[in-house]
Amino acid sequence: MGKTINPFGKDITKVETEFCGRTLSLEVGRVGFRSSAAVVVRYGDTVVLGTAMVGDKQVEHLDYFPLSIDYEEKMYAAGKISGSRFIKREGRPSDDAVLISRLIDRPIRPLWPKGYRYEAQGIATVLSMDPDFRPDMVAMIAVSAAFSLTGAPFDGPIAGVRVGMNDDGKYEAFMGAKDLDDGKLDLVVAGTKDAIMMVEAGAREVTEDEVADAIVFAHEAIQPAIALQEELIKKVGVQEQSYKLILPDESIQDTVDKWVDGKLGEGLRAPYPERNQLIKNLRDEFHAHLTETLEEDTYEQQRDDYDEAFTMALHKDVRKGIVEDSIRPDGRKLDEIRPLSSEVGILPRVHGSSLFTRGVTQAMNIVTLAPLSYAQLVDTMEQEGERRYMHHYNAPGWTVGEVKRLMGPGRREIGHGYLAERALAAVLPDESEFPYTIRSVTEIMSQNGSTSMAATCSSCMALMDAGVPLKRPVSGIAMGLMMDGDKPYILSDIADAEDFGGDMDFKVTGTSEGITALQMDMKVHGLSPDILKQALLQGREGRLEILKHMLSIIPSARDELSQYAPRIESIKVAPDKIREIIGKGGETIQKITAETGTEIDIADNGTVMIASPDKGSIDKAKEWIQNLVEDPEVGKVYRDCRVVSVLDFGAFVEILPGKEGLVHVSEMKEERVEKPSDVVSEGDHVTVKLVAIDDRGRLQLSMKAVARESKK
Repeated sequence: MGKTINPFGKDITKVETEFCGRTLSLEVGRVGFRSSAAVVVRYGDTVVLGTAMVGDKQVEHLDYFPLSIDYEEKMYAAGKISGSRFIKREGRPSDDAVLISRLIDRPIRPLWPKGYRYEAQGIATVLSMDPDFRPDMVAMIAVSAAFSLTGAPFDGPIAGVRVGMNDDGKYEAFMGAKDLDDGKLDLVVAGTKDAIMMVEAGAREVTEDEVADAIVFAHEAIQPAIALQEELIKKVGVQEQSYKLILPDESIQDTVDKWVDGKLGEGLRAPYPERNQLIKNLRDEFHAHLTETLEEDTYEQQRDDYDEAFTMALHKDVRKGIVEDSIRPDGRKLDEIRPLSSEVGILPRVHGSSLFTRGVTQAMNIVTLAPLSYAQLVDTMEQEGERRYMHHYNAPGWTVGEVKRLMGPGRREIGHGYLAERALAAVLPDESEFPYTIRSVTEIMSQNGSTSMAATCSSCMALMDAGVPLKRPVSGIAMGLMMDGDKPYILSDIADAEDFGGDMDFKVTGTSEGITALQMDMKVHGLSPDILKQALLQGREGRLEILKHMLSIIPSARDELSQYAPRIESIKVAPDKIREIIGKGGETIQKITAETGTEIDIADNGTVMIASPDKGSIDKAKEWIQNLVEDPEVGKVYRDCRVVSVLDFGAFVEILPGKEGLVHVSEMKEERVEKPSDVVSEGDHVTVKLVAIDDRGRLQLSMKAVARESKK
């Protein structure tokens, strides 16, 4: 096979261990010579290249850590060429790739020191994909290992695992994609050696205890992957990067803290948006004070630093109120939900709509129904097929009071939409019960915390308004956390101020029976499973309260679809009859749809779906198709049949589409007929009886037999 020589004269270093039933190996020194670090990770037949680049200069003008993490799907990794006729090269990342990039980013980002302003980039490139399991967790290990070898102040390593639940109720890591889809639980947990950093799940109404136990199982399962990275770090001998942190000037923070002393606390505790206005007034007053006490040049140079310090003082005040007084910024108790109000059926021409308002956060949702042929085609490295249910989320700048260019959906929009989609997917009716493609679009109208959960609630109500027969309604809530030493303060229904100043952002959705989706991110260096379980249980109480409100607005799915939604009916035909419906070059089916105004989809098993807002059009198309596939029946009378041609010995009559028979001149009347043209002309419509089918399949028809029977 040959051997790769490292051009820098370094040895190729490889470590391996048993991890969840397979061998996990990490290799350094074979590729990626000019990157800050490059690690090739192999697990089964999955191979992922994790590369990291860390800059050596601070980006001083930024007020955030410039970290980017990307997950690169390569079609060749799955032995595939894109199914697109025109585009064969990988282009913009698929939604799946964006979601996995976020999945890797979320446990890694909090593990860098505050004030670190060096550019950092992690890329996971899937080079080979084992179809027995998803490659995303291998990619997470690859990026973590690469950052750990750069010498940058990354407080890892981390690892992640995807856990499912088998039929016996036992947890299993790296379960196959189909088993995950069909099972009750699809859970991702990422963490460090000592704590959990991130949790994400889709579920079919599992209990809080089952989720908590699965988190514990997953955290124990990732330990060999973390230990292997530590072994690699030790073998390679990483040289630590020298760096400086950009932290607020302590003297500036002291100045701000002294000025705001006595002006925060109870003076700012008010419902939103009143609180936001109070803060704006106080901030304006503070800057007016600075312009009076500082030289103009000094103020201009340090304005942003003072403003950041003022924001930090607000965050500290939020924490102080919760920890010392158990009072939140808007005066709520720790487990209290903001005021709720909702409407359904608010838009006249759409198929389903709702408006869900929780405090200042507001989400409008619109549902559109279409035939199954409108399902989205999916062609990615991992998947190939159709997507019948879609949830899209939009949140323009004006929803947070900002001027912002309208562009395509970003990672946040894709992630929030996917979470709300996952929340409802578990309760959607089966295709056989409700044969529709469903698109749910959330238009955020106002933001003040937890818009993804507002999108979930709004989407659920709009689906019910559209008449989608959900198995059970779903609600969602965002939970927060403030840690004071070892003591947790868990908050229900967090708003922006508590999110920005808190230690955890935890979103959970579910029905009255259990959890359907979960997303949990830590802003501190991880939490214990016990605290997470407390948050789950308190979250259940909150989401049930929100669900009660939703059901007071719309108790169940509407019995009837909107008059503007397509009606879909199905008939079953023998698969070998499909070609008769389609016709040569699609001529027949095109004629049916054009003349009836319907849309027709035909499955390989012979299921024919006919869609139209008008039932009369459906009935017309259905009759046409039934006639096309019907076999002629001896003894049956066929009415209103067109005379196709008239010859000397009789007339050919079409009794069914494409099926003609002969009415011999002797079968036209009781009395003798000299010429068939004396009785019928081409284009006439007559009633005939099928009296026989000869051994060559020719149909023998009679008009005389019909007349004779009518006299009886």
